[in-house]
Amino acid sequence: MKYIYSAIFLYFFIGFMLYFLQRKILFNVSKKPNPPSFYNLNKVKEVFIPTHDNLNLLAWHYRGLETMPMLVYFHGNSFDIGERAYRIKRYIDKNWSVLLVAWRGYSGNKGIPSEKNLYIDGESTLNWIKKNTHFHLSDLIIYGESLGSGVAVELSTRYKFLSTVLEAPFTSIADIAKKRYKIYPTKYLIRDKFDNLTKIDKINSPLLIISGKKDEIVPSKHSEILYNKAKVLKKSVFIDEAMHNNLYEFGIDKSVISFILELWK
Repeated sequence: MKYIYSAIFLYFFIGFMLYFLQRKILFNVSKKPNPPSFYNLNKVKEVFIPTHDNLNLLAWHYRGLETMPMLVYFHGNSFDIGERAYRIKRYIDKNWSVLLVAWRGYSGNKGIPSEKNLYIDGESTLNWIKKNTHFHLSDLIIYGESLGSGVAVELSTRYKFLSTVLEAPFTSIADIAKKRYKIYPTKYLIRDKFDNLTKIDKINSPLLIISGKKDEIVPSKHSEILYNKAKVLKKSVFIDEAMHNNLYEFGIDKSVISFILELWK
């Protein structure tokens, strides 16, 4: 009988720990990166985006040709923005304007990340663009990498952009948690839902979804489900050998550029 009690105790103890630590698991915050020049981004400038709740978010801005669009990059749940330098360089080399934004709590930024707070960061980013560039929302590519896909989808239900690009997106955080913690009712325990599935058919912008078929973190099935439910002009790219973090080794920037230039015409 004591083994049964021990098992029950462990079940609830681990469950409570997972519940109270879930934001530390989901938001793997990071320290400040090196300056852009360290990553050979010599024409990229550090800027700070003021938020509605009085934070200043570190971001990297490259001003490209005025005749080309602007890519707004929302990163995933780990690492600093320096880890995305090689990604945005692909678009900078095409003379696209780029804004790479670090979430609160990441890359040395103050603040506590949460679903609500990341939406604030996203809105504040759009306000900064309106005030500091010549770009209209219809000129923007909203690029969401993994966790960033949640913010990209949310903003795309509110506004119409040139395009929304989702890299390795998920249907919801609850679905990811359910796969990892099968014995717990994760649907009812998740605080930051980022429910892309209920929103994807409400987005207003042409959609590109990119996923690796060997993704070990977010199964590509999530991308398939999102793609099938979306109602806008859309395209999907599935890379047979790609995993979660190595999609750029397979040249996905070429798919992004090709898709966007067709719209930009």
